[in-house]
Amino acid sequence: MFHTIARYSRQLSVSALLTLLTACAAVGPDYVKPSVETPAAFKEAPGWKVAQPGDAALTEKWWQMFSDPALNDLEEQVAISNQNIAVAEAQFRQARSLVDASKAAFYPTLTLGASATRGQSSANTGRGQGVSTGVSSDFLLPANISWELDVWGRIRRTVEASRSSAQASAADLAAVTLSVQAELASDFYQLRTLDAQKRYLDESIAYYQKSLELTRNRYNAGIVSRVDVLQADNLLKSTQATMVDLGVQRSQLEHAIALLIGKPASLFTLPPLPLTSPPPRIPMVLPSELLERRPDIAAAERLMAAANAQIGVARAAWYPTVKLSASFGLEASDIAKWIAWPSRFWSVGPSLSETVFDGGLRRAQNKQVLAAYDASVASYRQTVLNAFTEVEDNLSALRILENEGRIQDEAVESARQMVSVAMNQYTAGIVSYLNVIIAQNTELANRKTAIGILGRRMAAAVLLVKASGGGWNSDLLQQKK
Repeated sequence: MFHTIARYSRQLSVSALLTLLTACAAVGPDYVKPSVETPAAFKEAPGWKVAQPGDAALTEKWWQMFSDPALNDLEEQVAISNQNIAVAEAQFRQARSLVDASKAAFYPTLTLGASATRGQSSANTGRGQGVSTGVSSDFLLPANISWELDVWGRIRRTVEASRSSAQASAADLAAVTLSVQAELASDFYQLRTLDAQKRYLDESIAYYQKSLELTRNRYNAGIVSRVDVLQADNLLKSTQATMVDLGVQRSQLEHAIALLIGKPASLFTLPPLPLTSPPPRIPMVLPSELLERRPDIAAAERLMAAANAQIGVARAAWYPTVKLSASFGLEASDIAKWIAWPSRFWSVGPSLSETVFDGGLRRAQNKQVLAAYDASVASYRQTVLNAFTEVEDNLSALRILENEGRIQDEAVESARQMVSVAMNQYTAGIVSYLNVIIAQNTELANRKTAIGILGRRMAAAVLLVKASGGGWNSDLLQQKK
């Protein structure tokens, strides 16, 4: 029996191979990446040139270019402990398993079983009405093989779609990781900006206390009025209140950082460390290269490829399904004769099935996948436009804030000199204390603004790194299933 099955199986295999060779092209359109309008250069980066070999470039650990050990330590914890990244990683593993599941359809399915039944058939049936059939037993040990031939490429298109979806999931994981890393760096420098403002407020409060003591001494000596004392005290108290308010903002940023590195807020503390240095020069890429550097663009492009493959899957439903099947095993009515050569049975042969009427289901499904593909193309192009916008936004922010910071530093120096002159004039009795208050408030506001501009420059640098894709490249997707 088994020799006969083997002979028929070989014949069917040859027939299947010939069929596959004559239908090697899968139905449905082959994927071609749609074109997008790409500018030759970024408008907000005048004078910028393409990086040359040996120039600094963004790497996987892009935060190291900021040369901040505290930030380096925090960023190393993100990929390990952040729960949003853990979710994205699990979703990628799920998508990769779906690829393996879809590939399984290329192979035959073999099922084995065993059953034993005992019963009596009705005498009032077509097999012998009015005649008692008695009690009988049936012992069955079957094996069934079923194999769908991928003549029209339905399985190939399904694997193509699942593989593209898995690559999109891998890009999503990279996008989530980059987003969390950038958010951490942004929160970190906001916190350091507050630390810098607090340090200056501490120095100002100490100075205002001395000014208040001087004013009180002059009041006690009858040189100035009580109004001067009240003005000096008011400036001191309002500055102290401002410093207390910074504590609320700092605590919230510290809690946000704890969340990003996967730690309870109550167990995380970041020592004060004022912001002093400007951001590093961020290496840039050509706009055309940006399409390969952004993981969100890569994810949108891979989803577009998956949607294109689904068109082939839907079109394959219009064609007949070709299957090869075989059954063999042992069957007997007496358990003593069950495992015996005469109890053998087998059958083998192909089958062809075609849906001739489905109420318009396949037509609707084809329209659905075509619309889904069109939507994915629009989503891809919108993602590209968003990427260019984000890069331009942060390039302009860095350029403008650098100029603003330089001018603001000059304003701080002017305000400092104004305080010195006003204090000397007040001590000499030339002007009232109101002039001192105005000068001190001006200096305080200008210094806070200068520190804030530096913090905004750091945030813009981080966002430019994120907008440029960090150190990621779409070539990494070729390593994914």
